[in-house]
Amino acid sequence: MAKLGNRQRKTLVCSECNEENYRTEKNVKNTTERIEISKFCKRCGKHTTHKEKK
Repeated sequence: MAKLGNRQRKTLVCSECNEENYRTEKNVKNTTERIEISKFCKRCGKHTTHKEKK
């Protein structure tokens, strides 16, 4: 199995209902700011902004 190295697993949280819906990997050396992605939230039933959890 490959080593993660500079990559860390991050949890994405819905900005409206605060549901933890997605997990992704991020290279922390290249991307220092927090991730904000528009994803579908199953609980809200619509596309919302998902932000990286602290």
